[in-house]
Amino acid sequence: MLSRLIAAILVAGTAALPSSGRAAAPAGSDLPPAACVKPGGWSDAQARPMDTGDLLRRAADAPVVLLGERHDSADHHRWQLHTLIALYTMNPNLAIGLEMLPRSAQPALDRWTAGTITEAELLKETNWRKAWGYDAQFYLPILNFARMNRLPLVALNVERGLVTRTAREGWAAIPPPDRQGVGNPAPPSSAYVKRLREAMDSHGPGERSADSFQRFVEAQSVWDRAMAERIAETRRDTNRSVVAILGMGHVEGHDGVPYQLADLGIGNSLVLLPWDPERPCDALDGRIADAVYGLRDADPSDADEPPRPRLGVMLEPGNGGPQVRSVMDGSVAAAAGLAPGDIVVAAAGTPVRDASDLTAVVQRQAPGTWLPLTIKRDQGTKELVAKFPVEQQP
Repeated sequence: MLSRLIAAILVAGTAALPSSGRAAAPAGSDLPPAACVKPGGWSDAQARPMDTGDLLRRAADAPVVLLGERHDSADHHRWQLHTLIALYTMNPNLAIGLEMLPRSAQPALDRWTAGTITEAELLKETNWRKAWGYDAQFYLPILNFARMNRLPLVALNVERGLVTRTAREGWAAIPPPDRQGVGNPAPPSSAYVKRLREAMDSHGPGERSADSFQRFVEAQSVWDRAMAERIAETRRDTNRSVVAILGMGHVEGHDGVPYQLADLGIGNSLVLLPWDPERPCDALDGRIADAVYGLRDADPSDADEPPRPRLGVMLEPGNGGPQVRSVMDGSVAAAAGLAPGDIVVAAAGTPVRDASDLTAVVQRQAPGTWLPLTIKRDQGTKELVAKFPVEQQP
């Protein structure tokens, strides 16, 4: 098939995708900076190089492949597309799962892959801006690839209110009719609970209540379970290999979604991650993923336009506004004092209802400007100022 031949050529011509920053090699290592994962190649979770062909054949035969991402990274989305194309050349019997959309968006996705609606109609019918908030341009190449090859697109998520309500009330307090068909999640591993605690406390103002943290863990587990159930259902009903596009926090360490998949009888899912040069080498702890792909430093001459301003946070639906899930070290958000668990309620005096509102304000910021933020933290509110550097980092 011509499209598969083109796909193979595309994969062969994209050996090293761009990224930014530098990583430090492990203490005592002879490796130079950024060499813990060779750019343009695959390594295992201990930084040992892997044979690309062997890995991709293994992935193509797997029932489920989970491709992690940082939602605002164009490099990560390019890597996802190229990996997806490589898998398709070996196994065209694929379905693509999307964290980005709730199950209610499935009819629109079906019409899109059938070729009966336009790109603009897809974004409108799925209510992309409100449902997800991150720039659709990051995802449209994947959506168009699915449409071109008539690959099913599967909405993995639930309506955001379910996760928010779980964090507020606890899973047991939600009546079964209100659970959107989601079953009881498997109790999370101790490693996952530890990671969630570290995420909440690493930049936080202090210890939050045990009840609040427990509800936070339950909300995350319900979120993971909902997506795992949808993946397992798609695999069972279609017998296709499911390639899921979702945030790294849901898959790292084989916790989250792969953990819930194992509880559902799919214990051999594969976790693949892009590896940015700025990530510390000691994050390759032997269990973070089945394989990681090294991204290279960005070449400024490759850029067609200046990089967009970035706050440096991962967001999720919260009670009264988007809630900060994690803060990138060295980011504008970290310097401003934003912390996991914070809920952003206003930016520059403008109310923030969801992630798309905050993204729109941030992307209007010029280099060197200051952005006042109003956040809810614990039982009170706090005013912070995000200071964007004169030269934006990619």
